[in-house]
Amino acid sequence: MGKKNRRDDDYLNTLLGSADKGNKERRKDPEDSEEIGKSVSKMSVGEAQKSSKHNERETGTRLNNREKPSEFKSPICCILGHVDTGKTKLLDKLRESNVQEEEAGGITQQIGATFFPVSELFRKCGKRESKLPGILVIDTPGHESFANLRTRGSSLCNLAILVVDIVHGIEAQTLESIELLRKRRTPFVVALNKIDRLYGWKSTPFGGIKEILKKQSKATINDFKKRLDNTVVAFAEMGLNAKLFYENTDQKRFVSLVPTSAISGEGIPDLISLILELSEKYMGSKMKIKNEVECTVLEVKNAEGFGVTIDAILSNGMLKEGDRIGVCGFNGPIVTTIKALLMPQPLKELRVKSQYIMVKEVRASLGIKIAAGGLEKAIAGSRVLIVEDNEEEVKRALETDLESVFSSIELSQEGVHVVSSTLGSLEALISFLKTSKIPILGASIGTVKKKDMIIVASMAKKHKEYAAILCFDVVLEKEIRDMASSMKVRVFEAKTIYHLLDSYLKFVDEEKEKDKKMYMDQAVFPVELSIVPKCIFNSRSPLVVGVHVQEGILKIGTPLCVFKEGETTRLGVVTSIENNKEAAKEAVKGQKVAIKIEAKPNLPPRMFGRHFGQDDILYSLVTRESISVLKKHFSSELTEDLIRLLNKLENKFGVFYLL
Repeated sequence: MGKKNRRDDDYLNTLLGSADKGNKERRKDPEDSEEIGKSVSKMSVGEAQKSSKHNERETGTRLNNREKPSEFKSPICCILGHVDTGKTKLLDKLRESNVQEEEAGGITQQIGATFFPVSELFRKCGKRESKLPGILVIDTPGHESFANLRTRGSSLCNLAILVVDIVHGIEAQTLESIELLRKRRTPFVVALNKIDRLYGWKSTPFGGIKEILKKQSKATINDFKKRLDNTVVAFAEMGLNAKLFYENTDQKRFVSLVPTSAISGEGIPDLISLILELSEKYMGSKMKIKNEVECTVLEVKNAEGFGVTIDAILSNGMLKEGDRIGVCGFNGPIVTTIKALLMPQPLKELRVKSQYIMVKEVRASLGIKIAAGGLEKAIAGSRVLIVEDNEEEVKRALETDLESVFSSIELSQEGVHVVSSTLGSLEALISFLKTSKIPILGASIGTVKKKDMIIVASMAKKHKEYAAILCFDVVLEKEIRDMASSMKVRVFEAKTIYHLLDSYLKFVDEEKEKDKKMYMDQAVFPVELSIVPKCIFNSRSPLVVGVHVQEGILKIGTPLCVFKEGETTRLGVVTSIENNKEAAKEAVKGQKVAIKIEAKPNLPPRMFGRHFGQDDILYSLVTRESISVLKKHFSSELTEDLIRLLNKLENKFGVFYLL
């Protein structure tokens, strides 16, 4: 294989200390050996152990007892925060890679996992002793639309890095993330990022903050202190005490603030040291490995040479090649046998293609790729359960997991159908649509069934905008797409929720505009007018009078009437409006305008002084049909004042169609 990377050796021995020393050969299953051999590293576990012992003697650093399985697992750390605060870039700087450029739209769509061997962390921060094998970082999305995905991430994590932009301070998703962490009682530190954007900042790549601050000008220090104080005050307003990390002597009472730069790497050594210190000092008991397996599927994907695999986070316990496992599937629980356990190279994320290392067994905490048969219909977000002699019990538990997700969805009798690739992204999409007040008729994962398509198509008769399927990170089969086209069901597909929602809302707006044009003649907005004294410009049809809009809105095409002695007298339809001698399409409350009222062909001409007088109030003539049109096609234009006036006119004219 050539010269070995020492960090690879440390990484393998740290995580795979429990692997059988006799496992010097790869798995020789005749059915899979040829395929598996194409994708795994040529370094065997035995070679790695041998090399690692040499490295240990050479460096004089004893990270763990490599001859025995470590009793400690790696803490799982989440990165949370507002959009564009630099979460993924900060992680990129930690591992010196560039995952973010490979993300759809620059936004982290799936929970990614990166393992940092403790030797690598020592290299970056200068620390020389730790009981921990390393740190597993989950890069959770920062947008508010991914609240459920973040919740899924936080449920896995032992501690968190909350990224805050020092320039913009605490923002919407930051508040949400803090509440999430407090709710789950997850300890966290704050990466006060983008210090390189401070006025006159002089960078020292990967330098320690305390020393770097000494090199800054007085103006830069003042800018830093001002923004730091603003952050401390913002945390105090949320009931949290916060201090600069090197001034914090009570980490249980105060949140530590670590200034960082994802561009230059400044503050990153301080951040790493603090995370290691917190993990060992306050979470020693939680870091001890338990026998019970806790594992969550992150993604289901094809891997060259292995077929369909699952990427998962093993947060407790141990998995072995040959273990029988159960996961949720589209067609019910899947029970299968692990054919291969694949590890990414050190400092690589599971989402990014790289050469894999095949191992016999793995111990928490780490990101792992599992190759097994029958995973084509596995659902991301599912638990991975060990199956021994309790297969039926495991299946029931998995069915309950899936039912709990769908039972939590608030379905409407009218709405769109949503489909997503994973449980987490489905929850996120539903949450986003709920916030946007888009009703959901049905939901599915992976595809749309024919019976669902028929139900969606039925929406076209009442609400064309709901005859739609919103596909998040899913491409429908040709048969389903053809079926949708023939049934006049619109299909929207996108890799990001934001693009998906934008394209759907654009379609909805276009449909609404079409409807408005179609029903404009039937829509009668409520209005109440008084006649301006001495402003009768033509006293017989076509009437031309000056009016004052007392309530509501007057539009061209509005039928007007007077109501007295329990009877309604129709005057005609407004055919023109003039405001300060200029033509207008409408007049609102408080305006005085001149209007022309023309009688309809089937209506006898009306005269001022005979059919209505100076003191009469003119009203728009509403009917049950016109109110129905307003409610269905112009509801967005009905303000509270207009609704109140409309209800008043309904009572006056005996329509009784209250909104």
